[in-house]
Amino acid sequence: MKILVFNVKYSENLGDGILAQCIENALTMEAGTQVETIDLAGRTGFGTTHQHRQYAIHVLHALPSFARSLAVAFILRPKLEKLEKEWSRKLASVDAVVLGGGNLFQDDDLNFPLKIGTLLDCVRRSGKPLAIYAVGVGEDWSAKAHELFGVIRQTDLVHLSVRDGKALENWNKHFQEGPSPVIVPDPGLLAARFLERAEELDRTGGKVGICVTDPVILMRHAGRRSTDICFRTAAEYRDLIRLLVRQGYSVRLFTNGAREDQRFAEKILDDEDMILYRTTGVIDLIERPQVPEDVIDILRSLSVIVAHRLHACIAAYSLGVPHVGLGWDSKVASFFRSVGREAYFASGKTATPAHVAALVTAAETSGIDPDRHGATLLEALEGVRGMQNNF
Repeated sequence: MKILVFNVKYSENLGDGILAQCIENALTMEAGTQVETIDLAGRTGFGTTHQHRQYAIHVLHALPSFARSLAVAFILRPKLEKLEKEWSRKLASVDAVVLGGGNLFQDDDLNFPLKIGTLLDCVRRSGKPLAIYAVGVGEDWSAKAHELFGVIRQTDLVHLSVRDGKALENWNKHFQEGPSPVIVPDPGLLAARFLERAEELDRTGGKVGICVTDPVILMRHAGRRSTDICFRTAAEYRDLIRLLVRQGYSVRLFTNGAREDQRFAEKILDDEDMILYRTTGVIDLIERPQVPEDVIDILRSLSVIVAHRLHACIAAYSLGVPHVGLGWDSKVASFFRSVGREAYFASGKTATPAHVAALVTAAETSGIDPDRHGATLLEALEGVRGMQNNF
């Protein structure tokens, strides 16, 4: 059987690459299965994102909502016309299609609705069975997004799943008359099984990794008011670093690979105290990761991490690395609930540097419950196998 998988594998946010490669590996465990993954943005490899992406993000952020949607539609139209032909050609030679995982069913100024609507129309015309797997679902959709995502009803849908309870709630709100999904764990939970490299790394205690995210990205994609986003300034990160250093930790800043995140991390360290800390070796900025395995290596070299990024937290959990989540979107809170780690999630006004520093110590001390961890990872693998059985 040949399966064509669609997601955003080659996003600069390498968390998307982690989950994409986990799906590929899990599917090919079945003898005789061939898998090809196609990036919904037309990217063909890691590091192929347009060099002016950050500038475009900041321009879009400055525009009013209706103007952003018009701009995105204008930019995407010629590209989608080309991709539609390519996708239709590839669909003709496969047996089944998977769309997922990742936060694909979100209305980010029509970016995903336009891409997925085009894909769904291709799948509809091909008649090939479709599985929508372990997706995230945004709470607010425009009328146009409803129309584009609604093409799903015209396809041969053989499997439909979302990755957590909040996604299920949002999906059922948007599709009140069905189809209704089941919940399966995020495939990124399989990172320890499929992406961990063989070489041993130093895992001595006292090493805190702070996964830095550009606040503009958080505000652009947040499913909540931007005023509720914690750690929106370089000053907050610096205060956290100072507290951790005073507690005896060494601190390593890192990112999931996006260039705008790496630049913001550099901005955090452009400060008199931070320069001194770097000189003495108690803090460091890790080189921007280029492929998903680089992120895995970073995570497993740390004793505890702090992150907004969902898949930094998911991959850390898979690897057994304690993690503290920073609130900005309901999907992160939902993941922490799903694995029983709500106590290590900081959100809103209570997410002060002092509170987060205390959570870091508590998380490192407590570790991750091994029984629940093992059961969760097994459930993630069984989720892929269950979906595959529908073809």
